[in-house]
Amino acid sequence: MTSPGSSPADAPSIPHERPEILGQLERRFGDELGAGFRVQATVDGVPTVWVPAGDAERVLHHLKLEVERPYPMLFDLTAIDERLRGHRRDQPASDFTVVYQLLSFDRNEDLRVKVALAGDAPSLPSVTSLWSCADWYEREAFDMFGVRFEGHPHLQRILMPPTWKGHPLRKDHPARATEMEPFRQSEARQEAEQEALRFRPEDWGMKRGDDDHDFLFLNLGPQHPGTHGVLRLALQLDGEEIVDVVPDIGYHHRGAEKMAERQSWHTFIPYTDRVDYLGGVTNNLPYLLAVERLAGIEVPPRARMIRVMLVELFRLASHLVWFGTFVQDVGMLSPVFYMFVDRERIFDIVEAVCGARMHPGWFRIGGVAQDLPRGWDDLVGDFLDYLPRRLDDYERMILPNRIFRDRTVGIGAYTREEAIDWGVTGPGLRACGFGWDFRKERPYSGYDELDFDVPIAEGGDCYARAEVRLEEMRQSLRIVRQCVDGMPSGETKADHPLATPPRKPRTMEDIETLIHHFLSVSWGPVIPPGESAATIEATKGANGYYLVSDGETRPYRARIRTPSFPHMQMVPWISRGHLVPDLLAVLGSIDFVLADIDR
Repeated sequence: MTSPGSSPADAPSIPHERPEILGQLERRFGDELGAGFRVQATVDGVPTVWVPAGDAERVLHHLKLEVERPYPMLFDLTAIDERLRGHRRDQPASDFTVVYQLLSFDRNEDLRVKVALAGDAPSLPSVTSLWSCADWYEREAFDMFGVRFEGHPHLQRILMPPTWKGHPLRKDHPARATEMEPFRQSEARQEAEQEALRFRPEDWGMKRGDDDHDFLFLNLGPQHPGTHGVLRLALQLDGEEIVDVVPDIGYHHRGAEKMAERQSWHTFIPYTDRVDYLGGVTNNLPYLLAVERLAGIEVPPRARMIRVMLVELFRLASHLVWFGTFVQDVGMLSPVFYMFVDRERIFDIVEAVCGARMHPGWFRIGGVAQDLPRGWDDLVGDFLDYLPRRLDDYERMILPNRIFRDRTVGIGAYTREEAIDWGVTGPGLRACGFGWDFRKERPYSGYDELDFDVPIAEGGDCYARAEVRLEEMRQSLRIVRQCVDGMPSGETKADHPLATPPRKPRTMEDIETLIHHFLSVSWGPVIPPGESAATIEATKGANGYYLVSDGETRPYRARIRTPSFPHMQMVPWISRGHLVPDLLAVLGSIDFVLADIDR
């Protein structure tokens, strides 16, 4: 099936300058690995190499520790079920592919390392000895695809219940409840499910005690206000001191990546809103940037600026919720009410522009749903005049407060190196003195035309994370002000056949245009085959989409890399040695959303 602007054949990759790392890897491994080493061209220009499963750990070790200007962060790890994919130019045969996405800050460059796996029970060595954050990523790939990682310390399901049958992101796993047997919960099954959820310390390498005393094991959650949602934490305590923590996630898992495979490129947009449900249209943006890159769509300047303005307003809304609930967690009640009032003012603007508040789903492929309404600039301008004084009040009210400082200074601290090892991005990374911001380092949607600063702090603790986010709100106000003052004129959606149906009057003139209009609206666009990734600086850190198109009306694979997933994985590391009340401060300071973790 084709539509205007689409091609049934593999689309050629966008020409890019050959990255230096590809030559370095070819010189180091090309002769040794022979045909097992292969370079793949991609639409997004990210350097991509294939290596044999038995050599993957060695190549990754080289990239992290030996190569000049290394790749210290494992940004993402995922898999693809290739068995039904038709367009695989420049790729070796495989049933499953494991994809490592690495990030080099010195190079300001990503690198994909791919491993081809065959058979129904694929496996390859674990890289948990190289990156701490690989623990959960490998468990997720095992849970969703059935890929075994030999040497992993605790390879069990992480998002699905321990009793689940099958691996949901395999192509042969049902996508809808109507494709499964009717659900029945007998008394015996209920007892078995309850028993499967029992926490056994020995399964996690924990001791129940030592020669002198026994440890206490405490369940925090999944229904507890301090966990900000359905999150369960199993605590190992020595008195009130935390010896270890085991996060139990997945209660909010809704199969977002699976749903992408049965939605059209267009109809999946509202689903992205629900991933970080405090981020609104911020979730739309990386998905659409990846789609637009696949399709070769250029967004008009006015639409880019509107997107930036809405994203920064949602950043303000999300940070206000975080700040109010965080200080509530450590004992201050009044600020949360003040900040929710301020958030309502933002939602009044969002509602006037989009017609909805928390989940407008308002961005579109190639632009936005419609132009700004009459009077939008006065509405936004009034808010820009209102909020700075409120932020000054909050700073005076909270940051110098002795109780707040006692509960946050030195609590949950980590260094820059530890943050990178655990995959921390966003305000959490900038709170330990590293001013990396994707809006500055890799400008998108016109951020390079805007003037703003990247706030940093040095403590790496709960207090530093509060300092960074408070100043980020001021910088967001600067950005929104520039959007208001410099909003370009012109179209709000690209004039591209994969983004915009033919003009309605033309559909009444000839049957071909009418057919194209009907197909575009009912089936959605056919995006050319290829792979593309896009990452933005979202409210909680780096949010990225890695999309695989097989030349259909829907994604073949849609990987959602969320910031909260690696951030939550770090909680045990930064909580050990603290007291139970400190854990609530640590959780609050991270600014996570459970749907962002579980998807």
